[in-house]
Amino acid sequence: MRVVLALGGNAMTAPDGSATPAAQIAAVEVAMTAAARLVAAGHELVITHGNGPQVGNLLVKNELAAHVVPPVPLDWCGAQTQGTLGFTILDALDDALAATGARRPVAAIVTRTLVDRDDPGFTHPTKPIGRYLSHAQAQPMIEHGQVWQDRGEKGWRRVVASPEPLEVLDVPALLTLLEAGHVVVAAGGGGIPVVRDAAGRLRGVEAVIDKDLTAGLLARTIGADVLVIATDVDHAAVDWGTPSQRDLGRVTVSQLRAHAADGQFASGSMGPKVDAALRFVVGGGPRSVITSLTHITDAVEGSFGTVVDPD
Repeated sequence: MRVVLALGGNAMTAPDGSATPAAQIAAVEVAMTAAARLVAAGHELVITHGNGPQVGNLLVKNELAAHVVPPVPLDWCGAQTQGTLGFTILDALDDALAATGARRPVAAIVTRTLVDRDDPGFTHPTKPIGRYLSHAQAQPMIEHGQVWQDRGEKGWRRVVASPEPLEVLDVPALLTLLEAGHVVVAAGGGGIPVVRDAAGRLRGVEAVIDKDLTAGLLARTIGADVLVIATDVDHAAVDWGTPSQRDLGRVTVSQLRAHAADGQFASGSMGPKVDAALRFVVGGGPRSVITSLTHITDAVEGSFGTVVDPD
């Protein structure tokens, strides 16, 4: 089967959230051991990933150096982290594939995602990113044109647009590599956000695209047989954290939508994953699954995790 595997940010950092280079390399090695099992089972594989901690590190560097050099824009941060994480994933994946005996060529694509230049988020940004600062610390960034908001006792925090992904622009290159037998890493961090200006030219913009929504869009675009959204739990659950918590196994689109409408999935964690899983199946995808990396082979076969089927 053609599989899109969407790795969450937890797959790129240590269990305690540490994002040192050594911690990131170790975490990626664990993730790629699981990914290699899919290839060894005979599946075509496209890997996409989060980049939140890595972009966060770059934002701290921006803040500390703002009085010396202009801050690097978010589209550049996305491109840089796609390159760094792509290289790290390729090295780990090469080793993991060799260990399984399933030697395959691997490639990473610096990937752009088209968004609407008239998306309301660009005039009214709401997506918080980075760390809290005092007003005095945030002021140099504000002077560079960034939007920061007073969040009370915690301090000031930057907010940016989080526009809807419309098109993954580098799919033709991805398909060429996939059809030539490569395992492909693409659309990291939701893709580098770009818009078309009035003359039709592409340019990067300051925004953060939800990585899970781009993963679902990518899976639909390349005709994937299954979208696997890997996270740190085996299943999505209802009544999370209460005595009545219940893991969700096989569900239909309508059933999962009803749970989402009841507010069962937090917007900052499971909500976007559920949304992406639903969109893929509603858009014609045969099946999507939310589960942990440990069980992704069973997830692809539809025998583990929260499996979302058409109605």
